[in-house]
Amino acid sequence: MTAFDAPPVSVPDHRTMLAAMRLASRAPSVHNTQPWRWVFDGKQLHLYSDTDRILTSADPQGRQLVISCGAMLHHVRTIFGARGWHTDTVRRPDPERPDYLAKISFRPWPDPPMGLKARARAIDSRRTDRLPMAEPRGWDVVLPRLRMLVSPHYLELDELEENVRPRLMAASQQAAALRRYDMAYGSELNWWAGHSESPEGIPPSALVSQAEAERVSVGREFPSAPHSLRRADTEDRARLVVVSSESDALVDWLRTGEALSAVLLECTAAGLGTCALTHITELPAGRALLASLVPRPVRPQLVIRIGTAPDEGPQAPTPRRPVVDFFTTTTH
Repeated sequence: MTAFDAPPVSVPDHRTMLAAMRLASRAPSVHNTQPWRWVFDGKQLHLYSDTDRILTSADPQGRQLVISCGAMLHHVRTIFGARGWHTDTVRRPDPERPDYLAKISFRPWPDPPMGLKARARAIDSRRTDRLPMAEPRGWDVVLPRLRMLVSPHYLELDELEENVRPRLMAASQQAAALRRYDMAYGSELNWWAGHSESPEGIPPSALVSQAEAERVSVGREFPSAPHSLRRADTEDRARLVVVSSESDALVDWLRTGEALSAVLLECTAAGLGTCALTHITELPAGRALLASLVPRPVRPQLVIRIGTAPDEGPQAPTPRRPVVDFFTTTTH
């Protein structure tokens, strides 16, 4: 067989695979727990949840864990797509294994759309912004695009009207109050937030001071950073959108993570800041309130703040685990 007769390459090579995994690990996850595990068998790529990283107090059912894995699944597919690989994905390939979330097969994709390439370029610069943000620029154009990106995942994205913000703020404060004297929850939160020099968790640089947090109407309470008042002149006018599903099964959680990734990357590519909020949907009362604010019977999964942040130069990325910690190959 000559070089001209060689069969076409059917999977990405090892270097491409490692580079894609390294970049895709920039995906957001609850408390930056990075609760995913990937296995490549030489033909297909398999995604598993790492249940050792579940937040037993905040997320006993593992819903946010699966959402986090869905976000990385979408990051992986976006990166491979931008590099010329179509990813045929089967979700929940083995119903008897709840930790086995997806398997990916590859085929060449010579002409991926420009929007996908733009979202792939945005991965490295996306950050969670917990500070006040101004109104999102170009919102009338961006919002329909976000709805279009969420729709293929069998989910709905709804903007919450400004007049419901006080009710959502009250729900957020109620969730914080209910957790305030929960020692297990507090210990768990402090374990994952505020530690430096760790490849996981939320570093001190990503936290906000109490004075800054008080200027954002809806947000999770984290350990407070040292006092500062960044963006003192910025009134928080970020828009709030809620992502919802018709049912509340594991596959819905996985698709929620994929939709979350698509929304965050599209916003980043458009120059907007984002912050995913999951604490409101951790407790039944918060989910019930959100459901009452959406004009159809749904199961709210999460809220996203979207706004315009002032140009503050490059922001330090939150840490990530080495690829060898979550990716293995079984090829021989």
